[in-house]
Amino acid sequence: MDRRNLNQNVDILVFGAHPDDIELSCSGTILKHIDLGYRVGLIDLTRGELGTRGSKKIRDKETKIATSLMNTSFRINLNMKDGLFNISDDNKLKVISLIRSAKPKIVIANSENDRHPDHGRAAELIKTCCFLSGLEKITTQYDNQIQDTWRPEQLFYYIQYNQITPDVIIDISNYFDKKMEIIKSYSSQFYNPKSKETKTVISEKNFLESIDYRSKDLGRIINVKHAEGFKSERILSINNLFDLN
Repeated sequence: MDRRNLNQNVDILVFGAHPDDIELSCSGTILKHIDLGYRVGLIDLTRGELGTRGSKKIRDKETKIATSLMNTSFRINLNMKDGLFNISDDNKLKVISLIRSAKPKIVIANSENDRHPDHGRAAELIKTCCFLSGLEKITTQYDNQIQDTWRPEQLFYYIQYNQITPDVIIDISNYFDKKMEIIKSYSSQFYNPKSKETKTVISEKNFLESIDYRSKDLGRIINVKHAEGFKSERILSINNLFDLN
């Protein structure tokens, strides 16, 4: 696990089972919060090496391009096995240590129930670790120092392939064009009529069109042009009814 870039605390820590999960699902929200002055860190669990199209090296290069366009505080990869990672003690401790290092107030993870089994498994792993990272009797170290406990205040799940009714919708109207530019950094994965590689569900032209349609549909619900939706792990609270938009 390369942690050279994990050198500061962040307000939001976003996890993805594969490179491009984050970009497809919540890069607009990331861009918006960075512009608002919040610090955001990204963690990929795997390198997406089982994907039909591209390769580990190609996807690594694409991830670097996408990350530079988002300008996040850091992005690291845990090098778990694509398709085969499990919720083992070792993987739990890796994630717990990251949460304790970054000290995020908010964690965002994969969809709890989705077409790709890695997504739901990743969500379960992150949910478990958000809780366990607050337990004093679980010991982790970073730079040979025992880490303090840390439990994030909020855990959200982004929406992926399956259609899910969100608990929270974020206006990303000013960031949608940039989001699509970031997504297209993963040129090996998405629509390219010149590609000789095997077609997949996400390489079809209508898949990228569905990203646009979904963001417009979520935007319609809150009367904006484009939006992203999230499920909340717990019931959300507000100080008074006028805090609502």
